[in-house]
Amino acid sequence: MAAVPPFADPSADAAAGAAVAFSPLYQQIKGLILQSLQSGEWKPGEAIPSEMELAARYRVSQGTVRKAIDELAADHLVVRRQGKGTFVATHAENHVQFRFLKLVPDTGAPGSEGPAQRDIIDCRRIRASAEIARALSLRSGDAVLQARRVLSYAGVPTIVEDLWLPATPFKGLTAERLSDYHGPMYALFETEFNVRMVRADEKIRAVPAADGLDSLLQVSAGTPLLSVERIAYTYQDIPMELRRGYYRTDTHHYHNRLS
Repeated sequence: MAAVPPFADPSADAAAGAAVAFSPLYQQIKGLILQSLQSGEWKPGEAIPSEMELAARYRVSQGTVRKAIDELAADHLVVRRQGKGTFVATHAENHVQFRFLKLVPDTGAPGSEGPAQRDIIDCRRIRASAEIARALSLRSGDAVLQARRVLSYAGVPTIVEDLWLPATPFKGLTAERLSDYHGPMYALFETEFNVRMVRADEKIRAVPAADGLDSLLQVSAGTPLLSVERIAYTYQDIPMELRRGYYRTDTHHYHNRLS
């Protein structure tokens, strides 16, 4: 029987103690590494300590640490690089950028068209409606930032995105700042606001082009669009963004790989 790890909190209540007792040791180590990622001890793109160093830090075997890191790598939170070590995943890397953008051209691979041309329509501070507050685990009326942008490929408007962000973590975000940043939006959130999106839930449906979407996407009113509603989460499953994208699919399609 494995001993209770030395980092366990002896003052925890009975329920918490039972959870710790039945949680595999590598899962506990994974949780501690997640805490360090969340606190910013290791920044996106930086190397984390070696398995040997982490094993000494947490007073567990190197194999236990390896299993914890394996799960973090499977969750796309860290990246192993042969001969170099393990690094905190970052949205600045190309293969991560397309993890959250599933619309690809009918001909060519994701990214083959080059970066999208972005037009920021608006970015303003508003009070959250009940629907937005519920999605972001806020209170109705709390301050949020609302932004709209159009993404174009080869000069053709292809995606309209509306997004809502809790105002406090993104203090200082403006339309000008969004326009001036030329990398992925999630990389901006990561580098300038210390908010890293680590997973997302999406809902997909078909909708007609209406309420100005037809004009922004240069299609006829009523043209079928693909609507993708996403809630993106940072560490510890904290919702940090609600995004609604409206996609033209006459030259693109939504691609998702299931495994």
